[in-house]
Amino acid sequence: MKTAHIVDSIPEYLEGTLTKEEHTKITQHISQCKACEQEVADYKKLFKAFTEEPLKTPSDALEKNFLQLLEEEKQNAVKVVSLHKGTTSGNHWGKGLLKIAASIALLVTAFTAGGYFKSQETQAQLAQVEQESLQLRKTTMMSLLENQSASKRIQAVSYIEDFKSPDDAVVAALADRMLHDENTNVRLTAVDALGKFGTSKLVKAAFVEALGTEKDPSVQIAIIQNLVKLQEKNAVGPMKKLLEQEDTQPFVKEEINNVLSEII
Repeated sequence: MKTAHIVDSIPEYLEGTLTKEEHTKITQHISQCKACEQEVADYKKLFKAFTEEPLKTPSDALEKNFLQLLEEEKQNAVKVVSLHKGTTSGNHWGKGLLKIAASIALLVTAFTAGGYFKSQETQAQLAQVEQESLQLRKTTMMSLLENQSASKRIQAVSYIEDFKSPDDAVVAALADRMLHDENTNVRLTAVDALGKFGTSKLVKAAFVEALGTEKDPSVQIAIIQNLVKLQEKNAVGPMKKLLEQEDTQPFVKEEINNVLSEII
């Protein structure tokens, strides 16, 4: 059983919703794999924090703020659900992630409704919870990017929406999918995701490199359009090389001829 499969099943494993056979297999794997054992231990700590945090009763004076925050959390929940459109049925990990997100929302609401929002201690606790949530999403994303299922990898790429300013590790992982993934749809999705962070030098460099290696015409077009939008002059060389190659599709050459003057 691969590590990625263990990570996908951790929420259900801890909740006891797996079949007896599945639970036994995962237990046996964890006993032999230190990395997976540590992964399960980290999840247990996070779940324990959610369950042990006491809920505070909001005062009348804070009722208005409480209701406003609750409405915002409902809207955020809708955004989380939308990340899983198009995935295969039986996506246990998706359900587990929603439960975690809901627990985080309840914890944030408990802090605010209890009247501790203005205290420095609560601010620090809230920041810690948000950081742990972000780290959890990053861990999930990195794991799913290595999944054997193309749909899982596409789902992982979509998690980039959770990061306002992704770090170099996240960008590098997406760039690797764009450059080397065997599935065209995964590469195309990675191009679209990276295009939203074009101010990054790492993203620009990855696009230029991909243009020199990519063979699928649809992905080539997507990369070219992003490079033109970014006004990346380092792309001129690879574009001219594509014009010279006999195996470059005519409509790709036409696209290059139409936009090349915009960045020269």
